[in-house]
Amino acid sequence: VQIVESGGGLVQTGGSLRLSCVVSGLVFEAFDVEWLRQAPGKKRELVASRTNYGDFVKGRFTFSRDNAKNTAYLQMNNLKPEDTAVYICRVPGWDGSPYWGQGTQVTVVA
Repeated sequence: VQIVESGGGLVQTGGSLRLSCVVSGLVFEAFDVEWLRQAPGKKRELVASRTNYGDFVKGRFTFSRDNAKNTAYLQMNNLKPEDTAVYICRVPGWDGSPYWGQGTQVTVVA
């Protein structure tokens, strides 16, 4: 299984980014996909999945997926400096062992 995230970058406060997570090596439509993030010195936290969003999202982010393209997306609007983190795509495996991507860096500057 290979997971590749892209779309991160440097953006100003209030700006937007769209992250992509391309998954190969499994039947994509049969698996859930989750976006997590980890900032320096902080715990890794759930950002979004098909059914859940982190409390800090507050309507700013939208999870979506395109099964035909084996891709999940995270549209992030109204970004804040506290959103700065590495955003990581995770696919929970059926045996309880998740598959992880390497992550994409998002940096929000004032």
